[in-house]
Amino acid sequence: MLPDVFLDPAAVAAMIDHTFLKPFGSPADIERLCSEAAHYHFAMVAINPAEVERCAALLQGSGVRVGAAIGFPLGQNTVAVKSFEIADAIARGATEIDTVINLRALKAGDENLVYREIASMADLCKPRGVICKVILETCYLTEEEKVKVCELAVKAGVDFVKTSTGFGTAGATVEDIRLMRRVVGPNMGVKAAGGIRTLETAMAMVEAGATRLGTSCGVQLMESLAAVAGR
Repeated sequence: MLPDVFLDPAAVAAMIDHTFLKPFGSPADIERLCSEAAHYHFAMVAINPAEVERCAALLQGSGVRVGAAIGFPLGQNTVAVKSFEIADAIARGATEIDTVINLRALKAGDENLVYREIASMADLCKPRGVICKVILETCYLTEEEKVKVCELAVKAGVDFVKTSTGFGTAGATVEDIRLMRRVVGPNMGVKAAGGIRTLETAMAMVEAGATRLGTSCGVQLMESLAAVAGR
């Protein structure tokens, strides 16, 4: 049986961040990504910063937001570099920002640095109406570390916490979504990303508390939903 939200295809589409973050690809791939996003009315396209201007132009007037992946995928840039990257992406038309935290700093116990980069993102994004998300890369973190990053994200006032880049050893899990939802409370966004390729997986993430789904399989999810609804 479909969860209530999955009875409304438009509501599902509005949760999908349509993703193309490969290190290779053609202009036609980006055009296809934007065309699909506009057709289904996805929440946004998630792309590397070099594609922001092109996607902003292709999606103008569509209602689909343009999301730039910052410090991607390793997060091993300085706070200053990440801040510049965010500001540059916004100037070029990004309306959402997904930033990978500095995992080495977190693992070394330097929570202050992790907070500074999260707070810097919020300071750059919030006054401009740009949605900001913190990528934890949960596959490398202990439960205590996941909790700590979520707490720092709440303190900084960001819009979303996000599980994964999709480039780690594993992606989103139902258990991590439940944990993140518990820590951030009912009002902050929680984005499941990495390994969401089937309707069943997407439904499980939403039931666990996800409010966004980062996936390169958005079209397939919508086609699967249509097939199930048509039975």
